Amino acid sequence: MLEEEYEVKRVLPRHLRKQPPPEPAFTFEIRDATPRDLPDIREIYNYYVTNSVVTFDEDTMSLREWRAKYAYLTKLKMPFLVAVSPNQQVLGYALVTPWKQKRAYRYTVENSIYLRPAATGKGLGRALLAALIDRSKEAGLKEILAVIADKGAESSIALHESFGFREIGRMGRVGFKFERWLGTVLLQKSLK
Repeated sequence: MLEEEYEVKRVLPRHLRKQPPPEPAFTFEIRDATPRDLPDIREIYNYYVTNSVVTFDEDTMSLREWRAKYAYLTKLKMPFLVAVSPNQQVLGYALVTPWKQKRAYRYTVENSIYLRPAATGKGLGRALLAALIDRSKEAGLKEILAVIADKGAESSIALHESFGFREIGRMGRVGFKFERWLGTVLLQKSLK
């Protein structure tokens, strides 16, 4: 056989190969949301409205609706947090809203946490939930609920359970989105 028939490709040893630059550290700061954050918050939330079943909303929210929600939560002194990158881009947000409108429910809230898709899987949801629980305690709230879709949100259920939320109920076939029936899992944590 001729040597030309075989082309031998040399491979440099690993320590001599050009290494890709290390990925920059994922850093963020958690702070109170401000009105200037609302366009980013709307963008994050609307992504999930149009692409997932983690929210049962089928219509995107306008900036006007987010401004009204922000004003309402601010008036009630409810925690509304954002996680921002070093250049102040909103990576995710967390908030609580009153569970029901009746006055007797005033110490019970429902939480919501949404992350920019590129910020998932990096511990940001965990950091936001921890901060939200702390801020809810500081606000004098006593019970925090999570209402989570029973399909497509398993990581959210696991996250809440890791913080001591316990499942207190399920409702089947209460939502219809993307041509399929969905249920919810209800979890609760006492903040005493």
